[in-house]
Amino acid sequence: MSEPHATLAEEAAKLDAADELRAKRAEFVLDDSDSDSDSDSDNSDNNDNDNNDSDADDAGDGTVYLDGNSLGALPAAVPARLADVIGREWGRLRIRSWEESGWWTAPERIGDRIGRLVGAAPGQVVVGDSTSVNVFKAVVGAVRIAQARAAGGEEPRDGTRAESQEGTRAEPRDEILVDESTFPTDGYIAESAARMTGCTLRPVPAPDIAAAVGPRTAVALVNHVDYRTGRLHDLPGTTAAVHAAGALVVWDLCHSAGALPVGLDAHGVDLAVGCTYKYLNGGPGSPAYLYVARAHQPRFDSPLPGWNSHADPFGMAPAYAPADGARRGRVGTPDILSMLALEAALEVWDGVSPDAVRAKSLALTDFFLRCVEAYVPAGRVESVTPAAHQERGSQVALRCADAGEVMAELIRRGVVGDFRRPDILRFGFTPLYTGFADVERAARVLAAVLAEAPGEVA
Repeated sequence: MSEPHATLAEEAAKLDAADELRAKRAEFVLDDSDSDSDSDSDNSDNNDNDNNDSDADDAGDGTVYLDGNSLGALPAAVPARLADVIGREWGRLRIRSWEESGWWTAPERIGDRIGRLVGAAPGQVVVGDSTSVNVFKAVVGAVRIAQARAAGGEEPRDGTRAESQEGTRAEPRDEILVDESTFPTDGYIAESAARMTGCTLRPVPAPDIAAAVGPRTAVALVNHVDYRTGRLHDLPGTTAAVHAAGALVVWDLCHSAGALPVGLDAHGVDLAVGCTYKYLNGGPGSPAYLYVARAHQPRFDSPLPGWNSHADPFGMAPAYAPADGARRGRVGTPDILSMLALEAALEVWDGVSPDAVRAKSLALTDFFLRCVEAYVPAGRVESVTPAAHQERGSQVALRCADAGEVMAELIRRGVVGDFRRPDILRFGFTPLYTGFADVERAARVLAAVLAEAPGEVA
């Protein structure tokens, strides 16, 4: 091993030894010696379904898994819990499990567990449906609240009246702002929500939303972390600016929940959505969640009123009457198997501080960028992830010529990240199970692959 490699490898060992989260790694299934592949190089980040169908060769023992921002690793407690759910709760108790095993209350119970990770007090998060469905519920529901306020029915959360400077009635709230670099499903859903509510959809760069929001804006839909670049957007500042203009904000937390503190209640967020199969490790297709701030719950008018969100679901009344609290965000019968797998997966968070996770995340990404700079030939990659900690999530994105081929070779050699068209290598750092030795090895293998395929960043 050359001197730079030896020096950084030694540093990695020291960092791992001092890591307060290092014991958490043992709570995950990370031995993939029997696996055929880990990741597709171009199809692993859909907010509703991360498919991993790569033709990569068996990486064998010691694979470095840096794709937890697409699909989190399996927590070791999940298989036994699912076996119990299937064999005992479903197999023997059958329908009795809706009450005796707590199936009926699972969406809110698990929602409260997620709430602790995103800074939401109990009773504001409900688990169920996909991210796309929850984005639709959140955006349409937020527009309806904003439009009702503009019509003179309600005051904003800060107590200010929605009036013009002359004291006349406010302009109609008929505009939806959307982060222009958003994950595609959010854009598709926002466009549909705009048609349904009679609004105009206006894409705006996320950093500019605070300045773009105006008297006609009903809601802004913003990603907390950009899925391609890993840029962390200003949740407190944007939320405050949107509120100052009398509008509401919906945050997509898919790439932040479980990777960094969010502070939904502390920052006065109106509504939020997120998936659970990335940093929360809930498993492929695990249910998403919806946060509706307590202040908005009585006015939240879901565009998908299902029997599960009825005030008396077993009354079978022909007219809909919404339930109180977080349950108003439900639609139909919960997907119990995946929901209870998620609940078991969330046990790894017991005793874990989001601040400690954030500190390790930044240390991992800092160390990776240092290793890349030390090992990778000059001019072969360019980081598009912000260097500033306050602007960085828990991934590093590198622009690279022939990125698809490079990622395929990395996977073949046992370093699993993913590829975003046309030229982005993405590496996700999951603090609960990623170590500093993993980071050093990933950069070293990347350098070796690039040294064999010389080229410049396009």
